[in-house]
Amino acid sequence: MWPRVEAAARDLTQGLSGDILENVTEIERRLKDQSMLERVRGNTLRILHYTDDIAHHFHDINMEWLSAMFTIEQRDEDLLKRPRKNIIDKGGLIFFVQDGEAGIVGTCALERQADGFTELTKMGVRSSARRNGAGEFLLRFVLEHTRQLGWRDKLFLLSNERNTAALKLYEKLGFEQDGEIMERFGGRYDRCDVAMRFRE
Repeated sequence: MWPRVEAAARDLTQGLSGDILENVTEIERRLKDQSMLERVRGNTLRILHYTDDIAHHFHDINMEWLSAMFTIEQRDEDLLKRPRKNIIDKGGLIFFVQDGEAGIVGTCALERQADGFTELTKMGVRSSARRNGAGEFLLRFVLEHTRQLGWRDKLFLLSNERNTAALKLYEKLGFEQDGEIMERFGGRYDRCDVAMRFRE
């Protein structure tokens, strides 16, 4: 039990530094989102970085939700079928969230754009794992990673108003709708009617 408690505590305090009162406030906020008991019980989740041998999960997980809700577009095909060429080799990153019992259940990418912009894209969680907190666990990790890399000030995403659960999660963790992002990047997908930018 103690290793799981220790791991949950590490996750709870990840990225904290500086003023102790600000840290206490942030810890309290995180505990409102997920109690310590839930963190200990659910601490079977871990992050994996992209490797070619697990790349098929990036394709399969995203095809599951995309095909259920939308028409697959050419840009989807390009990114999902050739993630190394179109994301990794261009300076981007792809992450996976693994559940100790269910295996790899979620994924997302950071696609580098011109002028220092970074798109959070192709974030999906298998339908069988959507209630175990994997999506939020993954997104919190990605946001902390972008902070460490200095990519967070120009971080954005493109979505659709039908993705109600995802939009609520994005708003909860600091994304806001942004007309400038829509004008600049929204035309990449026919389905895009929501553009959001991360605000610290």
